[in-house]
Amino acid sequence: MKMIQHFHLASQYLSTAGKSFLAHKEDDSHTNMKFSPAEKSLLTWPLDDTGTQLALNYDTFSLVWKTTTPQFLSLNGKTHEEVVTWLKKMAKSSKFTAPYEYNLHYKLPYSMGNEDTFELISEDEAQELIRIRTLAQNILTTFLETENLKSDVRVWPHHFDTGAFAHLHDGSGKSIGLGLAIPDDMVDDFYFYISGYRGNTGLRTWAFPPLTYGKWHNNGFKGGVLSASEITEEIGLQFFREALGAYRM
Repeated sequence: MKMIQHFHLASQYLSTAGKSFLAHKEDDSHTNMKFSPAEKSLLTWPLDDTGTQLALNYDTFSLVWKTTTPQFLSLNGKTHEEVVTWLKKMAKSSKFTAPYEYNLHYKLPYSMGNEDTFELISEDEAQELIRIRTLAQNILTTFLETENLKSDVRVWPHHFDTGAFAHLHDGSGKSIGLGLAIPDDMVDDFYFYISGYRGNTGLRTWAFPPLTYGKWHNNGFKGGVLSASEITEEIGLQFFREALGAYRM
């Protein structure tokens, strides 16, 4: 497996921690995560009143049980069963009333067998994943702030995208979904995306003016996409600004 697949699988421990310890929300947002560029980590929402969090550190390829006395587990060479055992121990040591349970309610495109282990295959690839997530966090946060749009920027465990959703509040009834997606059948690269909606209906893009960077899709996915490799923060911001301008027309 590639490092992105190892990190995607490892992020499920954070997702299931949210599912184990937090009140469930209809949109599943209790299972999503924040990427911290400063900590080079994914983090859960606070899991209890004292602020305990579970983190996945990309730099050290480890899980961190973040309390006043943090505990660390290197994932390199660990089996799924070993990780689950450690998390159950951490929850018990923090006196959580509910046990930790690894229980996914969706299917992932890959999985680990009982004898498979997490492996730090490539430190260079791990550092590139940090760069991409940091770029996405900075671009999305800056774009939302400068456009006066309100949304959390979160990583969703199922598709492993960094995403946001905001209403335009301009009387049009429109909203936008935007973010960074991992490589898939549509784009064989990490890519930024933006799509527009009126209610639950996706807005068609066939009449929109061409984008300086990226391109519009109108079949299947309706929206704009931009490959994230080797772009600058300013290019990413220009992509989102131009796309938003088209949706506001």
